[in-house]
Amino acid sequence: MKNSGTRIIETERLILRRFRIEDAEAMYKNWASDPEVTKFLTWPTHLDVDMSEDILTDWDSRYDEGDYYNWAIELKEYGEPIGSISVVQQDSRARRAHIGYCLGRAWWRQGIMSEALAAVISYLFSEGYLRIESRHNVKNPHSGDVMKKCGMTYEGTFRGYEWDNSGIGDAAFYSILKEDYKGYKKGGDGQ
Repeated sequence: MKNSGTRIIETERLILRRFRIEDAEAMYKNWASDPEVTKFLTWPTHLDVDMSEDILTDWDSRYDEGDYYNWAIELKEYGEPIGSISVVQQDSRARRAHIGYCLGRAWWRQGIMSEALAAVISYLFSEGYLRIESRHNVKNPHSGDVMKKCGMTYEGTFRGYEWDNSGIGDAAFYSILKEDYKGYKKGGDGQ
């Protein structure tokens, strides 16, 4: 495992980069204060920009850790973060990473999160991970659509698996293995 941590990743429309404390206003305004965005997340809707700043202060302090992967999703034409994508759990012995993400409502259903997730999957495989996985509340099927667009395979649903801001719910699990990804990339599906 390379454990290079959060490095800049650029795609056609996006710059995935480290968060900065100065991103607090954009984070609060663009997604963290919106209860529709946080409905299926495990962290609370931010009540003020100070809450966003406190989170960013914590995240910023962790960027020197080689196995810390947490990106601001910046739309190039907008010039500020509109969401986030990160490794929320990992197992270095199994070389497995679990990805979580969220995006401001104004940018939903435009292929932005699929573009970000595809880039992060590619990066994490280059870091030495062998399995990338994610899950979503079954009441939020659009998140599963993002995973499928990126070549992830549905593995099953765990009933009453987790709590999020909507309550206790079922979670649908998806993954992609490095060997599957090589064939996926070669075929060019979805990217």
